[in-house]
Amino acid sequence: MILDTLKQLYKRDLAKLYTEIAAYQDEANLWRVDKNITNCGGNLCLHLIGNLNHYIGKYLGQTNYVRQRALEFSAKNIPQAELLKQVKATSAMIDETLNQLTIGDIKKEFPIIVFEEKMTVEFFLVHLTTHLAYHLGQINYHRRLLDK
Repeated sequence: MILDTLKQLYKRDLAKLYTEIAAYQDEANLWRVDKNITNCGGNLCLHLIGNLNHYIGKYLGQTNYVRQRALEFSAKNIPQAELLKQVKATSAMIDETLNQLTIGDIKKEFPIIVFEEKMTVEFFLVHLTTHLAYHLGQINYHRRLLDK
């Protein structure tokens, strides 16, 4: 069943996000940029937290989350422990939200237009897993290059 698959993917990749952020040996390196690497691990983590809480939490889980997308890329020096706390909270929110959805729910139209055309909840939930995995890879690369 697709819902079970989605739950497993979100759980796996958010656990990996937690592991990646926790693996930075020097907390300051979470926020380090280089001439060719302009999005640091800390900001990519904030972006994933904001993205998932906005689209899954607000629109599917009816949370009161208010996204501040610009801060996802401009905020700096948030403690590593706070990022890890937010990753865990995001994972719990996704688990709770997906546990409430039925197959009928995911076949419905997503409540807002995101990519200039209508799409199903199922399509968008799959898209969000690929978005998470994409940025997770960037964070891993950032950490391995700049956290020496």
